[in-house]
Amino acid sequence: MPQLPKFRWAGATVSGSRKPRNDDSWIVFSSDINGATKLGDTGEASVATCDLVFAVSDGMGGGNAGDLASSLILERMTAIIPETFRAAASGFFPDSIAHLQQALKEVHEHINAAASGMDDRKGMAATLALAWFTPENMYLANVGDSRIYRCRGGMLEQISKDHNSAWGQWKRGDIHEIQYRTHPRRSVLYEVVGGGHPQVFPHFAALPYQAGDRYLICSDGLIDGVWERHISDELAAGSLPSASCGNLLKRAIDNSGIDDTTLVVIHID
Repeated sequence: MPQLPKFRWAGATVSGSRKPRNDDSWIVFSSDINGATKLGDTGEASVATCDLVFAVSDGMGGGNAGDLASSLILERMTAIIPETFRAAASGFFPDSIAHLQQALKEVHEHINAAASGMDDRKGMAATLALAWFTPENMYLANVGDSRIYRCRGGMLEQISKDHNSAWGQWKRGDIHEIQYRTHPRRSVLYEVVGGGHPQVFPHFAALPYQAGDRYLICSDGLIDGVWERHISDELAAGSLPSASCGNLLKRAIDNSGIDDTTLVVIHID
């Protein structure tokens, strides 16, 4: 049996300079028959005996709603994703994408219920960018404009989608990156988790991964301060995840730093 690759990671979050509170949340956890185990800000592990999940959520809403929404989403995902192991132990093998679809539906309803009838939680919502690594594949789920990038062979690719109308224009080549970054519709999201919307339609994907891959999961606060060429250069440089994480965070804060800034860098060795 071939040896499974080792995952190494580092993550960090910093509050925005004009914000009293950090509305971003992020998590790294392992998932197995015993449930979820939260892992540290830096670490290494393999998927030989467990799955590994990395996620970033950017909360929005008045009062204390933003940080509550983002933390609730990640808390619920740690409860729902390990259910696949318990189902397998009982002889059922659920499709991972179908499981994520059901999970996001439940989380969306949970956020709306938590905000119902409470003025300080009105409009409570959050984005989600989640990467779930099993021995076979990486399963991706994203809602909103928190992003997941993959760097393979020195080539950077955004494998998530920004749920706003301007992102499609950029990816079609109708506008350039600089025009997208300053587009008046960039921050107008048509998909969020919660927000009182009756339904949510996330982006899902099942993608093979390989040794040498580098991944970045981040909130839009990081994107405000770095260009894609900076991300590409940093991930392709071969630095340790902690060094890449620190370099990107510093550049983003030096160049912007207004919004909360969160990122996780993942190396597959």
